[in-house]
Amino acid sequence: QVQLVESGGGLVQPGGSLRLSCVASGSMFSTYVMGWYRQAPGKQRELVARIFGGGSTNYAYAVKGRFTISRDNAKNTVYLQMNSLRPEDTAVYYCSAGPSYINPDHWGQGTQVTVSS
Repeated sequence: QVQLVESGGGLVQPGGSLRLSCVASGSMFSTYVMGWYRQAPGKQRELVARIFGGGSTNYAYAVKGRFTISRDNAKNTVYLQMNSLRPEDTAVYYCSAGPSYINPDHWGQGTQVTVSS
């Protein structure tokens, strides 16, 4: 069973930056599609960004140019660098992992990101 542990959330002012980290257990990390999703109150969970084992990436339109996903296979860690944060980025952010990008098999517990002045 893969365990995912997120960190790095918090309260930030509009225009600020945060970096989320997600550490995964297990030996399959380098082969997994790793993703970041978010869920705001009253809304469905949505994809923010994903990164494939080879390094290619996908981003939601709302975060393109502001967020960057990356991975360090030696550390079993995936990152989400979030710049130019907006109030509408406020949500619980979840790390995901799995062999397929369609339906991740594993989820972290989530980390709260709040963008407010």
